[in-house]
Amino acid sequence: MSSELEVIARLGRRLAPPPPGEVWIGDDTAVLVPPAGGWQLLAADAVVEGVHADLAVLTVADLGWRAVVANVSDVAAMGGIPAHCVVTVAGRRGLDIDTLYDGVVGAAVAYGCPVVGGDLVSSPVTVVTVAVTGTVDGSPVLRSGARPGDTVWVTGPLGASAAGLRQLRAGGADPALAAAHTRPRPLLAEGTAARRAGATAMIDVSDGFAADLWHVAEASGVGFELEQVPVAPGATPEEALGGGEDYQLVFTAPDDGRVRAAFAGLPAPVRIGRCSGATGKGTLAGAPLPHLGWQHNC
Repeated sequence: MSSELEVIARLGRRLAPPPPGEVWIGDDTAVLVPPAGGWQLLAADAVVEGVHADLAVLTVADLGWRAVVANVSDVAAMGGIPAHCVVTVAGRRGLDIDTLYDGVVGAAVAYGCPVVGGDLVSSPVTVVTVAVTGTVDGSPVLRSGARPGDTVWVTGPLGASAAGLRQLRAGGADPALAAAHTRPRPLLAEGTAARRAGATAMIDVSDGFAADLWHVAEASGVGFELEQVPVAPGATPEEALGGGEDYQLVFTAPDDGRVRAAFAGLPAPVRIGRCSGATGKGTLAGAPLPHLGWQHNC
């Protein structure tokens, strides 16, 4: 059995070294050069075994990947780019930290947010908590800026992650749906494109499309009238509305032409409806949109 310091030293050898003048792993805090101009973004989230992650269908490497991606996707939803991450692992006895860090480091490298610090502690259940810093060149896109008349867009079909989880639990899954659940991908380029298109509000689909769109509507004081919701192949309409963890981006914007121009070279987003002045009222194809999705009980 390795001591905490031995594990930290081993992990430190796996991580990228800091640039000159900065301090990452090995001191009381990381020491970073502040960004020049723009805005600093900070996000933090925890992934709890048995609550946010079913290790009967996920590997511990998947768990590490998903913990980083959940935070990177929050940065994408502001129209920003990630910069650094800090990772704390509360690990149950026997947890393979090195394999967990295969996923952590894989996501950190893929999305340009090197691990600069963190902590290791023992716990009866595994919890991976990640904090990510980011920057945005210009004004970040908040949830609270949607206005009546803005159109509502989503960056892609919904429900793939929930469908993948359902199929994995049943013993076999379509590879694309399985990957949507085990190794989701944040949409950084799409978030930047939406911001440049003049998006007035934006959110990533983590709790479920319906729940997250209601968050935007409540923060902005608007209603919405949806014509359609794109459903991922192999998913059900209910999974598309409430499944969550798709990490597609939902945004509102006043100018359809700017949206289409900003997404040139990227997968085209889907216009799904319009914001209304009927605060608290949301419809899909004329019927009330149900309040589906993950509910956080604290």
